[in-house]
Amino acid sequence: MTFLNYNQAELDRQYDQRVWAPDGAVAIRRYTEETDRVKKVLGEPKVFAYGPSPAETLDLYPTKAANAPIHVFIHGGAWRLLSKSDSGFAAEAFVNAGAHFIALDFALLPAVTLPEMVAQVRRAIGWIYRHAHEFGGDPARIHVSGHSSGGHLAGCVAVTDWTALDLPADTVKSTICASGMYDLLPVRLSARNEYVKLTLETEHALSPMRHLDKISGPVFVAYGSGESDEFKRQSRSFAAALGGCLAAAPVEYEGFNHYEVVLTLADPSARLGRTALDLMGL
Repeated sequence: MTFLNYNQAELDRQYDQRVWAPDGAVAIRRYTEETDRVKKVLGEPKVFAYGPSPAETLDLYPTKAANAPIHVFIHGGAWRLLSKSDSGFAAEAFVNAGAHFIALDFALLPAVTLPEMVAQVRRAIGWIYRHAHEFGGDPARIHVSGHSSGGHLAGCVAVTDWTALDLPADTVKSTICASGMYDLLPVRLSARNEYVKLTLETEHALSPMRHLDKISGPVFVAYGSGESDEFKRQSRSFAAALGGCLAAAPVEYEGFNHYEVVLTLADPSARLGRTALDLMGL
């Protein structure tokens, strides 16, 4: 067996969500379509550079409230697809609730390595903390969510030692990890590693499951009933390991596949959207 009870072909299948949701392209189109709709309602977002490379920018959808909390969304796409241009679909719910919504951009594989991608996302959070007052945000109320590979990146954010970056230990107040991967061993053993190129060292460094002692705020974990068994196991194992850092019991959203789960972040009355606003006290 290559991993647990899976041979190589089975493991590769477990880490290819297209097998489990062959109509995933429909949901992905909705990310862009809903982002375009939100821009027509709220106006074009304000764009800021948070780092030295062209990819290190963010879209800010500001709320009218002063000193407002901030929700930062980290998109998925297997670490190599999508962008902030597909990631504003939930902004309206947060802006209307009195929170700033930020969609992050960062360089993707193979333009950068996964360690550099994680470093960029952490750099973005640091920039937001240091510059929050410039756009009417409260640096003491930064909350993060991420989906799929963005769920993994959100997990890396949650286990960041912010003091090593000259920031408060509790820089991030809460994290939502949706449909992510939190132990990269099976990823390294799967066909995905042909482009992710994990080593033993980077597998360990970038597996949130192995650095839970650094978590300072509550983490919420969710996934869809239509996801692969391995993605479900990853979420359940991560939630179990979080212990007292778990914001609530992990949730399996019935009837949602891998690509659809994140769209519920735009719903202020249910699922990810309601959870995110509750974690922000809104």
